[in-house]
This record gives sequence, C-alpha cells and structure tokens, in this order.
Amino acid sequence: MSDQRFAFVLGTGRCGSTLLHEVVARHPDVGFVTNVDDRLGGGRAGRLQTQLYRRLPAAATRKGRVRLAPSEAYRALDREVSPIISEPVRDLEAADAVPWLAERFRSFFERRAAAQGAPLFLHKFTGWPRARFVDRVLPESRFVHVVRDGRAVAASWLQTDWWRGHLGPEGWHFGPLPSDYEKEWEGSGRSFVLLAGLAWKLLLDAFDVARQEIGDERWLEVRYEDVLDDPRARTAEVLEFLGLPWTDDFDSSVGAFTFDRSRAGAWRSAVGEAAAAELDASLADHLTRHGYDV
Repeated sequence: MSDQRFAFVLGTGRCGSTLLHEVVARHPDVGFVTNVDDRLGGGRAGRLQTQLYRRLPAAATRKGRVRLAPSEAYRALDREVSPIISEPVRDLEAADAVPWLAERFRSFFERRAAAQGAPLFLHKFTGWPRARFVDRVLPESRFVHVVRDGRAVAASWLQTDWWRGHLGPEGWHFGPLPSDYEKEWEGSGRSFVLLAGLAWKLLLDAFDVARQEIGDERWLEVRYEDVLDDPRARTAEVLEFLGLPWTDDFDSSVGAFTFDRSRAGAWRSAVGEAAAAELDASLADHLTRHGYDV
C-alpha cells in the first residue's frame, strides 16, 4: 500500500462539497465509497460500482432521485469503525487516533482502496474537518476544503430536515458554543438564524486550526462560488493539487454537470432583511478572511 494515495474533500455541509466531490470522482484514477456500499456493505464490490458511476450520465446521478453516487459513508463508518467518526461533538484531533480507532479507520479505507486499485482514493467529510485525525492515521493525505459564503450556508441549514439547531447548543451537532459566541447568541434573543451563522464560524475556526497544522502544501482551499463561476479552471486546480491528469473523457464529464450561479444571493430573501443584517455583522470578519464581500 506504500504507493496508495488518499485525499479528502472537506466542508461545513451545504457548502458545495458534494458537487466538487462527484465531479472529481468521475476521474478514472479515483476510487471512492459509494452509497450502495454505505447502505449494504460489501466494500470489495466497490470497483464495479465506481466504474458504473463513471459510465452513467451526470443527470442520472443527481441528488433527489434513486442514484449511484459517492458517499460520505457514515452508516458504513458506524458499522465498521465507530460513531466517533460520524458524529463527534467536537473536531477530531491527532490525539484522538488511539490504536483501536486508528486501526479500524485505516483498515476501512485501505481495504476499499486495495479492492478498487485506483491510484487515489477520495473521500468526503462534512461538519468538523477531522483532518488532524486523518493525517495521523493516513499520513501524507491531501485535503481540499470547499468554502461557501457562511450566510448562504446558514440559510440552507435552517431549511433542511436534519439541522438540529432548533434544539440549541445543548442538543445540536456541535457541542457548546465558545463564550464569545454564546454571548452573541444570547444577545440576539437566541435567534436561530444567528445560531446557524455561529455554527459556520465555529466550524471555520476548526478548519483554520487544521490548516495551520497540516500546512499549505497538502491543503487547498476552494470557494464554491469560484467553482460555479469557472468550473473547468477550478476543477483543473484541484486535479493538479491531487496529482491527477486532465483527460478528454474527464473533460466531457465536467461538461455534463450543471453549475448554477443564479441563486447565489437567495439566502437574503430566505431569512429576511433583519436577520440578514445580523448575519452580515456577526460573520463579517470570517467572510472577509475568505474573500467574501460584506
């Protein structure tokens, strides 16, 4: 397994990481866990599943229908590794890679990579980055961090059926808020819109720490909006970072995907002007740091 390479697409969730993951997974040199493996197991059949995915038209693999597609594989990780990976209350660090957990995690990916025989095995995680844990278990992995405007992420989270922010920090996905974020939330009258924005900041803080420890040589940040504006250029940047050649077949695959920029500002009407102004003020420093206008 010394020549096997691993890479991870990371994001907060509702950030466009699925689109980028599914585009890069069309490359013939990439292996990945499928949603069939996630639900039914049988990771050794993954090679046939990944080959079939690349042969299917992009329209047949879109969300919202019965489909074959790359998966974050949280069901499979729960079965074969631990819920610590799928639902941690905080980011996973290098110190969390204790021997029993590290061995299960390593085995999960190495077995699938060996079965598929692709030079690069690509996986996606959303929520906490988990990058420092991954780097301890699978050294020299590369990380592609997909960032999206936090105001759009917050508005999208609020409209999903899995977002648990309505339960407050006592019952949601991310554990207690840092004291300064807690004060912001209380000062807002416990606004759910602001809480979603604070969750984005909380995660971005974790990504910043992970990036500092991993180093820029193995960390690439890509803005979702830039992917929509110029999908070929941004995808080419990702492929170069991952050591993958651009091929004619892959070029055709990229052209078959839909990159829709038309609803980039829809978050403001979704939350209303008062809450939008609250998000603008709260997220301003983080947004500016990642190149967004406020």
